[in-house]
Amino acid sequence: MAESILFDKNATRAKQYEQLLPQIKALIEFETDRIANLANVAAVLKEAFYFLWVGFYEFKSDELVLGPFQGPLACTRIKPGKGVCGKSFEEAKTIVVPNVDEFPGHIACSSLSKSEIVVPIIKNGEVVAVLDADSDTLNNFDKIDQQYLEQLAQIIAMQW
Repeated sequence: MAESILFDKNATRAKQYEQLLPQIKALIEFETDRIANLANVAAVLKEAFYFLWVGFYEFKSDELVLGPFQGPLACTRIKPGKGVCGKSFEEAKTIVVPNVDEFPGHIACSSLSKSEIVVPIIKNGEVVAVLDADSDTLNNFDKIDQQYLEQLAQIIAMQW
């Protein structure tokens, strides 16, 4: 039985990440089921940061396929290079989008999405999945989110 994740909702975003990452690592460290781990990570991030949508797309065959997520209905399949997720996958780098309406080729899975961050999960030099978070406010993601979500992606990659 999982215990509650504890963090100070009034702390700075950086402090919240600093409190959450060790707990997430402990949560998934001994669980071998990837779906269970990704589902719990998505739930923790949604609860902590009130993201509109947060989840994972796993690379299977020749496309990104929707995995565990929290939030409204999502796009099921994304080709490499398409949208923010596909571009992050293709370039193997984090992409922060302050305003999704200004991102060429943005895939609007939800009209409520205003800003987005996508972080590749890299195992043995290959992108195996991406972590995607959307917000219903403009400019919601910054270097702090990038720094800590990249650390989280490394933690997840170790369990891949």
